[in-house]
Amino acid sequence: MAEVTARYVGLDVHKHTIAVAIAETSGPPELYGVIPNDPKVVRGLVEKLGQGRRLLAAYEAGPTGFVLQRQLSSLGVECLVAAPSLMPRRPGDRVKTDSRDALTLARLLRSGDLTPVWVPDREHEALRNLVRARYVAKADLLRAQHRVVKLLLREGVPAPQGCRSWSAPYRAWLNQLQLPQPLTQLVFEDYRSQVQLARERLQRFERELARAAEASPHLHTIGALQTLRGVGLLTAVTIVAEAGDLRRFGRAPALMSFAGLVSREHSSGEHRRQGGITKTGNAKLRHVLIQAAHNARFAPATSAQLRRRLEGAPPDLVELSWRAQQRLHQRYWHLQRRIGGGKAFTAVARELAGFVWAVGQRT
Repeated sequence: MAEVTARYVGLDVHKHTIAVAIAETSGPPELYGVIPNDPKVVRGLVEKLGQGRRLLAAYEAGPTGFVLQRQLSSLGVECLVAAPSLMPRRPGDRVKTDSRDALTLARLLRSGDLTPVWVPDREHEALRNLVRARYVAKADLLRAQHRVVKLLLREGVPAPQGCRSWSAPYRAWLNQLQLPQPLTQLVFEDYRSQVQLARERLQRFERELARAAEASPHLHTIGALQTLRGVGLLTAVTIVAEAGDLRRFGRAPALMSFAGLVSREHSSGEHRRQGGITKTGNAKLRHVLIQAAHNARFAPATSAQLRRRLEGAPPDLVELSWRAQQRLHQRYWHLQRRIGGGKAFTAVARELAGFVWAVGQRT
Protein backbone atom coordinates (compact mmCIF):
# COMPACT_ATOMS: atom_id res chain seq x y z
CA MET A 1 0.00 0.00 0.00
CA ALA A 2 1.36 3.41 -1.01
CA GLU A 3 2.18 5.80 1.80
CA VAL A 4 -0.14 8.80 2.13
CA THR A 5 1.70 12.06 1.39
CA ALA A 6 1.43 14.83 3.96
CA ARG A 7 0.39 18.36 3.08
CA TYR A 8 1.06 21.26 5.46
CA VAL A 9 -1.42 24.13 5.63
CA GLY A 10 -0.63 27.50 7.24
CA LEU A 11 -3.63 29.58 8.27
CA ASP A 12 -3.56 33.25 9.25
CA VAL A 13 -6.96 33.57 10.92
CA HIS A 14 -8.97 36.74 11.37
CA LYS A 15 -12.58 37.46 12.26
CA HIS A 16 -13.81 37.50 8.66
CA THR A 17 -10.97 36.03 6.58
CA ILE A 18 -8.37 33.27 6.58
CA ALA A 19 -5.17 33.51 4.52
CA VAL A 20 -4.15 30.01 3.41
CA ALA A 21 -0.70 28.78 2.40
CA ILE A 22 0.32 25.23 1.44
CA ALA A 23 3.66 23.47 1.81
CA GLU A 24 4.26 20.09 0.24
CA THR A 25 6.82 17.66 1.64
CA SER A 26 9.51 19.50 -0.36
CA GLY A 27 9.90 22.82 -2.07
CA PRO A 28 8.93 26.32 -0.96
CA PRO A 29 5.41 26.92 0.42
CA GLU A 30 2.90 28.54 -1.89
CA LEU A 31 0.04 30.91 -1.19
CA TYR A 32 -3.36 29.33 -1.81
CA GLY A 33 -5.39 32.49 -1.31
CA VAL A 34 -7.74 34.21 1.13
CA ILE A 35 -11.06 32.58 2.04
CA PRO A 36 -13.97 33.74 4.23
CA ASN A 37 -13.84 32.57 7.83
CA ASP A 38 -16.99 30.50 7.42
CA PRO A 39 -17.45 26.85 8.49
CA LYS A 40 -18.94 25.84 5.12
CA VAL A 41 -16.02 27.37 3.21
CA VAL A 42 -13.51 25.76 5.58
CA ARG A 43 -15.15 22.38 5.04
CA GLY A 44 -14.91 22.85 1.28
CA LEU A 45 -11.23 23.79 1.61
CA VAL A 46 -10.49 20.62 3.58
CA GLU A 47 -12.31 18.44 1.03
CA LYS A 48 -10.37 20.04 -1.82
CA LEU A 49 -6.90 19.91 -0.24
CA GLY A 50 -7.32 16.54 1.47
CA GLN A 51 -7.95 14.39 -1.58
CA GLY A 52 -5.58 11.48 -1.02
CA ARG A 53 -3.44 13.59 1.33
CA ARG A 54 -2.82 13.69 5.07
CA LEU A 55 -3.56 17.27 6.10
CA LEU A 56 -1.71 19.03 8.89
CA ALA A 57 -2.71 22.62 9.67
CA ALA A 58 -1.52 25.33 12.02
CA TYR A 59 -2.58 28.81 13.06
CA GLU A 60 -1.55 31.21 15.80
CA ALA A 61 -3.46 31.42 19.08
CA GLY A 62 -5.45 34.62 19.20
CA PRO A 63 -8.83 36.26 19.77
CA THR A 64 -10.68 33.81 17.49
CA GLY A 65 -10.13 31.05 20.06
CA PHE A 66 -10.24 27.35 19.26
CA VAL A 67 -13.38 27.14 17.13
CA LEU A 68 -11.41 26.56 13.94
CA GLN A 69 -9.16 23.98 15.60
CA ARG A 70 -12.16 21.99 16.79
CA GLN A 71 -13.81 22.10 13.35
CA LEU A 72 -10.64 20.99 11.57
CA SER A 73 -10.09 18.18 14.07
CA SER A 74 -13.65 16.97 13.53
CA LEU A 75 -12.90 16.88 9.78
CA GLY A 76 -9.84 14.67 10.34
CA VAL A 77 -7.21 17.41 10.04
CA GLU A 78 -4.32 17.39 12.52
CA CYS A 79 -4.52 21.02 13.62
CA LEU A 80 -1.91 22.70 15.82
CA VAL A 81 -2.52 26.05 17.54
CA ALA A 82 0.88 27.74 17.79
CA ALA A 83 2.10 29.95 20.62
CA PRO A 84 2.77 33.35 18.98
CA SER A 85 5.47 34.37 21.48
CA LEU A 86 7.50 31.23 20.74
CA MET A 87 7.46 31.41 16.94
CA PRO A 88 10.92 31.74 15.37
CA ARG A 89 11.43 35.21 13.85
CA ARG A 90 14.16 36.24 11.46
CA PRO A 91 15.87 39.42 12.74
CA GLY A 92 15.92 41.05 9.32
CA ASP A 93 12.26 40.40 8.54
CA ARG A 94 10.46 43.74 8.90
CA VAL A 95 7.44 43.05 6.66
CA LYS A 96 4.26 41.55 8.13
CA THR A 97 1.25 40.65 5.99
CA ASP A 98 -1.41 37.98 6.25
CA SER A 99 0.03 36.14 3.25
CA ARG A 100 3.57 36.12 4.64
CA ASP A 101 2.29 34.93 8.02
CA ALA A 102 0.44 32.03 6.40
CA LEU A 103 3.54 31.07 4.37
CA THR A 104 5.67 31.21 7.52
CA LEU A 105 3.25 29.00 9.42
CA ALA A 106 3.21 26.40 6.65
CA ARG A 107 7.01 26.33 6.48
CA LEU A 108 7.50 26.13 10.27
CA LEU A 109 4.82 23.45 10.61
CA ARG A 110 6.63 21.31 8.08
CA SER A 111 9.97 21.75 9.82
CA GLY A 112 8.48 21.05 13.27
CA ASP A 113 9.50 24.44 14.69
CA LEU A 114 6.09 25.47 16.06
CA THR A 115 5.32 25.25 19.78
CA PRO A 116 1.69 24.22 20.40
CA VAL A 117 -0.53 25.69 23.08
CA TRP A 118 -2.83 23.53 25.17
CA VAL A 119 -6.32 23.35 23.68
CA PRO A 120 -9.02 22.77 26.34
CA ASP A 121 -12.26 20.98 25.56
CA ARG A 122 -15.48 22.99 25.52
CA GLU A 123 -16.43 22.13 29.11
CA HIS A 124 -13.02 23.11 30.45
CA GLU A 125 -13.01 26.32 28.42
CA ALA A 126 -16.41 27.18 29.92
CA LEU A 127 -14.95 26.75 33.42
CA ARG A 128 -12.02 28.97 32.49
CA ASN A 129 -14.40 31.61 31.13
CA LEU A 130 -16.24 31.60 34.45
CA VAL A 131 -12.99 31.94 36.42
CA ARG A 132 -11.88 34.87 34.28
CA ALA A 133 -15.30 36.51 34.53
CA ARG A 134 -14.97 36.36 38.32
CA TYR A 135 -11.61 38.17 38.15
CA VAL A 136 -13.12 40.81 35.86
CA ALA A 137 -15.96 41.29 38.37
CA LYS A 138 -13.41 41.66 41.17
CA ALA A 139 -11.55 44.35 39.21
CA ASP A 140 -14.82 46.16 38.44
CA LEU A 141 -15.69 46.17 42.15
CA LEU A 142 -12.33 47.72 43.02
CA ARG A 143 -12.79 50.42 40.37
CA ALA A 144 -16.27 51.21 41.64
CA GLN A 145 -15.00 51.46 45.21
CA HIS A 146 -12.17 53.76 44.11
CA ARG A 147 -14.68 56.14 42.49
CA VAL A 148 -16.51 56.53 45.80
CA VAL A 149 -13.33 57.01 47.83
CA LYS A 150 -11.89 59.58 45.39
CA LEU A 151 -15.16 61.52 45.32
CA LEU A 152 -15.20 61.77 49.13
CA LEU A 153 -11.54 62.79 49.09
CA ARG A 154 -12.28 65.64 46.67
CA GLU A 155 -15.20 66.75 48.83
CA GLY A 156 -13.09 66.66 52.00
CA VAL A 157 -15.28 64.07 53.74
CA PRO A 158 -13.16 61.84 56.00
CA ALA A 159 -14.20 58.36 57.08
CA PRO A 160 -14.96 57.77 60.78
CA GLN A 161 -11.92 57.11 62.97
CA GLY A 162 -11.10 53.42 63.36
CA CYS A 163 -13.48 52.38 60.59
CA ARG A 164 -11.80 50.05 58.12
CA SER A 165 -12.56 50.80 54.46
CA TRP A 166 -15.49 48.83 53.04
CA SER A 167 -16.18 47.00 56.29
CA ALA A 168 -19.81 46.65 57.40
CA PRO A 169 -19.61 49.80 59.62
CA TYR A 170 -18.03 51.73 56.73
CA ARG A 171 -20.83 50.73 54.35
CA ALA A 172 -23.43 51.64 56.98
CA TRP A 173 -21.81 55.09 57.28
CA LEU A 174 -21.92 55.52 53.50
CA ASN A 175 -25.61 54.63 53.42
CA GLN A 176 -26.53 57.49 55.74
CA LEU A 177 -24.02 60.04 54.39
CA GLN A 178 -25.50 63.25 52.97
CA LEU A 179 -23.35 65.67 50.96
CA PRO A 180 -24.19 69.41 50.92
CA GLN A 181 -24.48 69.79 47.14
CA PRO A 182 -27.54 68.01 45.62
CA LEU A 183 -25.76 67.28 42.31
CA THR A 184 -22.76 65.82 44.11
CA GLN A 185 -25.12 63.75 46.25
CA LEU A 186 -26.69 62.41 43.04
CA VAL A 187 -23.28 61.35 41.73
CA PHE A 188 -22.35 59.84 45.10
CA GLU A 189 -25.51 57.74 45.24
CA ASP A 190 -24.91 56.50 41.70
CA TYR A 191 -21.32 55.51 42.56
CA ARG A 192 -22.50 53.79 45.74
CA SER A 193 -25.17 51.80 43.84
CA GLN A 194 -22.52 50.69 41.33
CA VAL A 195 -20.46 49.32 44.22
CA GLN A 196 -23.44 47.33 45.47
CA LEU A 197 -24.19 45.95 42.01
CA ALA A 198 -20.55 45.00 41.48
CA ARG A 199 -20.44 43.24 44.86
CA GLU A 200 -23.60 41.26 44.07
CA ARG A 201 -22.17 40.31 40.67
CA LEU A 202 -18.95 39.09 42.25
CA GLN A 203 -20.84 37.04 44.84
CA ARG A 204 -22.97 35.49 42.10
CA PHE A 205 -19.88 34.39 40.15
CA GLU A 206 -18.30 32.94 43.29
CA ARG A 207 -21.43 30.90 44.03
CA GLU A 208 -21.43 29.59 40.47
CA LEU A 209 -17.74 28.72 40.74
CA ALA A 210 -18.43 26.65 43.86
CA ARG A 211 -21.17 24.77 42.01
CA ALA A 212 -18.96 24.30 38.95
CA ALA A 213 -16.17 22.89 41.10
CA GLU A 214 -18.56 20.31 42.57
CA ALA A 215 -19.59 19.21 39.08
CA SER A 216 -16.09 19.33 37.56
CA PRO A 217 -14.28 16.13 36.55
CA HIS A 218 -11.27 17.72 38.27
CA LEU A 219 -13.05 17.84 41.65
CA HIS A 220 -10.51 15.49 43.23
CA THR A 221 -7.61 17.67 42.08
CA ILE A 222 -9.37 20.84 43.29
CA GLY A 223 -9.81 19.26 46.72
CA ALA A 224 -6.24 17.97 46.83
CA LEU A 225 -4.79 21.38 45.99
CA GLN A 226 -6.59 22.89 48.97
CA THR A 227 -4.41 20.83 51.30
CA LEU A 228 -1.70 23.43 50.62
CA ARG A 229 -1.79 26.47 52.91
CA GLY A 230 -2.90 29.58 51.06
CA VAL A 231 -4.72 27.60 48.37
CA GLY A 232 -8.46 27.93 48.94
CA LEU A 233 -11.33 27.04 46.64
CA LEU A 234 -10.98 30.02 44.28
CA THR A 235 -7.23 29.55 43.96
CA ALA A 236 -7.55 25.81 43.37
CA VAL A 237 -10.26 26.27 40.74
CA THR A 238 -8.15 28.94 39.02
CA ILE A 239 -5.12 26.64 38.91
CA VAL A 240 -7.15 23.82 37.38
CA ALA A 241 -9.00 26.11 34.95
CA GLU A 242 -5.83 27.79 33.67
CA ALA A 243 -3.41 24.82 33.70
CA GLY A 244 -5.77 21.93 33.01
CA ASP A 245 -4.64 18.42 33.88
CA LEU A 246 -1.44 18.93 35.88
CA ARG A 247 -0.18 15.52 34.76
CA ARG A 248 0.46 16.92 31.29
CA PHE A 249 3.52 18.68 32.72
CA GLY A 250 6.28 16.09 32.77
CA ARG A 251 8.40 18.00 35.29
CA ALA A 252 7.77 20.71 37.87
CA PRO A 253 9.88 23.33 35.99
CA ALA A 254 7.48 22.97 33.06
CA LEU A 255 4.61 24.21 35.25
CA MET A 256 6.82 27.00 36.61
CA SER A 257 7.62 28.07 33.05
CA PHE A 258 3.94 27.86 32.08
CA ALA A 259 3.21 30.35 34.86
CA GLY A 260 6.05 32.64 33.75
CA LEU A 261 7.84 32.27 37.09
CA VAL A 262 11.27 31.32 35.76
CA SER A 263 14.01 33.94 35.57
CA ARG A 264 15.41 35.52 32.45
CA GLU A 265 18.96 34.59 31.56
CA HIS A 266 21.57 35.95 29.19
CA SER A 267 24.73 33.90 29.24
CA SER A 268 27.66 33.97 26.87
CA GLY A 269 31.05 32.39 27.37
CA GLU A 270 32.13 32.80 30.97
CA HIS A 271 29.49 35.43 31.69
CA ARG A 272 26.13 34.43 33.13
CA ARG A 273 23.50 37.03 33.91
CA GLN A 274 20.01 36.37 35.28
CA GLY A 275 17.21 38.88 35.47
CA GLY A 276 13.63 39.05 36.66
CA ILE A 277 10.98 36.50 35.85
CA THR A 278 9.95 36.11 32.21
CA LYS A 279 6.23 36.88 32.73
CA THR A 280 5.61 35.13 29.40
CA GLY A 281 3.33 32.46 30.87
CA ASN A 282 -0.21 32.43 32.18
CA ALA A 283 -0.72 35.68 34.08
CA LYS A 284 -3.74 34.55 36.12
CA LEU A 285 -2.00 31.37 37.26
CA ARG A 286 1.05 33.43 38.22
CA HIS A 287 -1.14 35.90 40.14
CA VAL A 288 -2.85 33.31 42.33
CA LEU A 289 0.43 31.53 43.07
CA ILE A 290 2.07 34.77 44.20
CA GLN A 291 -0.95 35.64 46.33
CA ALA A 292 -0.84 32.19 47.96
CA ALA A 293 2.91 32.58 48.54
CA HIS A 294 2.23 35.45 50.97
CA ASN A 295 1.25 32.83 53.56
CA ALA A 296 4.89 31.75 53.73
CA ARG A 297 5.54 34.74 56.03
CA PHE A 298 3.90 32.91 58.89
CA ALA A 299 5.38 30.06 60.88
CA PRO A 300 4.19 26.58 59.87
CA ALA A 301 0.89 25.81 61.59
CA THR A 302 -2.38 24.03 60.93
CA SER A 303 -5.21 26.51 61.30
CA ALA A 304 -8.79 25.43 61.88
CA GLN A 305 -9.64 26.23 58.26
CA LEU A 306 -6.73 24.22 56.91
CA ARG A 307 -7.55 21.38 59.31
CA ARG A 308 -11.03 21.16 57.80
CA ARG A 309 -9.56 20.99 54.31
CA LEU A 310 -7.17 18.23 55.39
CA GLU A 311 -9.95 16.04 56.76
CA GLY A 312 -10.14 12.83 54.75
CA ALA A 313 -7.05 13.68 52.68
CA PRO A 314 -4.59 10.83 51.97
CA PRO A 315 -1.64 10.69 54.41
CA ASP A 316 0.88 11.43 51.65
CA LEU A 317 -0.91 14.71 50.80
CA VAL A 318 -1.07 15.70 54.47
CA GLU A 319 2.66 15.05 54.76
CA LEU A 320 3.33 16.98 51.55
CA SER A 321 1.27 19.92 52.84
CA TRP A 322 3.30 20.13 56.04
CA ARG A 323 6.58 19.77 54.16
CA ALA A 324 5.51 22.58 51.83
CA GLN A 325 4.80 24.91 54.77
CA GLN A 326 8.20 24.26 56.29
CA ARG A 327 10.10 24.60 53.03
CA LEU A 328 8.33 27.76 51.84
CA HIS A 329 8.55 29.49 55.22
CA GLN A 330 12.27 28.79 55.46
CA ARG A 331 12.80 29.86 51.86
CA TYR A 332 10.88 33.12 52.27
CA TRP A 333 12.79 34.37 55.30
CA HIS A 334 16.11 33.32 53.79
CA LEU A 335 15.39 35.34 50.63
CA GLN A 336 13.61 38.22 52.35
CA ARG A 337 16.81 39.24 54.11
CA ARG A 338 18.77 39.10 50.86
CA ILE A 339 16.48 40.47 48.13
CA GLY A 340 13.43 41.93 49.91
CA GLY A 341 9.87 40.81 50.35
CA GLY A 342 8.55 41.41 46.83
CA LYS A 343 11.10 39.28 45.03
CA ALA A 344 11.02 36.72 47.83
CA PHE A 345 7.29 36.19 47.35
CA THR A 346 7.86 35.60 43.65
CA ALA A 347 10.61 33.08 44.35
CA VAL A 348 8.39 31.31 46.88
CA ALA A 349 5.56 31.24 44.33
CA ARG A 350 7.89 29.42 41.95
CA GLU A 351 8.58 26.78 44.60
CA LEU A 352 4.88 26.62 45.46
CA ALA A 353 4.25 25.78 41.80
CA GLY A 354 6.52 22.78 42.33
CA PHE A 355 4.37 21.58 45.22
CA VAL A 356 1.24 22.18 43.13
CA TRP A 357 2.76 20.00 40.42
CA ALA A 358 3.53 17.30 42.99
CA VAL A 359 -0.09 17.34 44.17
CA GLY A 360 -1.26 17.07 40.57
CA GLN A 361 0.85 13.97 39.97
CA ARG A 362 -0.80 12.25 42.97
CA THR A 363 -4.31 12.83 41.66
